[in-house]
Amino acid sequence: MPQNTKALRVRIKSVSSTLQLTKAMELVASSKIRRANEAMQRGREYAKALESTIELLRGERDCLESPYLKVRAPERTRIVVIAGDRGLAGGYNANVFRLAKEYSDCEFIPIGKRACEKYGKEAVSSEHFSFGEAYALAEKLCRDYRAEEYDRLGVIYTRYVSVMTQEADVKWLLPFERAEKESEAAAVFEPDCLTVLNSIAVEYVAGMITVLARESFASEVAARRMAMDSAGKNARQMIDELQLEYNRARQGAITQEITEIVAGSGI
Repeated sequence: MPQNTKALRVRIKSVSSTLQLTKAMELVASSKIRRANEAMQRGREYAKALESTIELLRGERDCLESPYLKVRAPERTRIVVIAGDRGLAGGYNANVFRLAKEYSDCEFIPIGKRACEKYGKEAVSSEHFSFGEAYALAEKLCRDYRAEEYDRLGVIYTRYVSVMTQEADVKWLLPFERAEKESEAAAVFEPDCLTVLNSIAVEYVAGMITVLARESFASEVAARRMAMDSAGKNARQMIDELQLEYNRARQGAITQEITEIVAGSGI
């Protein structure tokens, strides 16, 4: 019985240490949520402006000559996979990789240390992924696309729905979809709309990759906070159960000792 109480004390101490760790990680995640959400909202506004510009340009008849609007059979696909730098975020990374499995015949370009580890690439942080890094990547992607080295470009990221819900999703960037009808806007492009579209393509791809990386990071932080909150609740419940079991074991040991003393005294 004494061995049992000793083992329970060790277990309670171990779970208490885990509880302190989960509380610390939850506090760190909570401190990052506001900043991550602000960056995500600014990114969404920027993405909306980019998409409205592309929407306007792809409705111009002259832009149909752009390589970014030519229809190709999507035989060769490249996908940028955005995952986290760390684990302990519930199903955040697992959901991204599960979606990526649906495109197993594609060429993956990872962003995020966990994604880089999975696909055997040099580590690239998703939390600190900059527009400069995105622009350098976009230049290569657009150059390879114009050279017809691949036919379709997408990004697997995590869409932020709420603090409670985040969903892995894929957004296709290239080629641009053709407009169903010509643009009726009286916009004037210099030197011409085709040149503008071909020039803005790199900016668009870089901007969207940056925006989706920001949204993925906001989703990661929210997922980690929820995961640590859940882990903390489970740890507290486990400590309560172990403490109750310890008290019973200790009470049983005391009762046994009293019984042995009474029996030995011949009372």
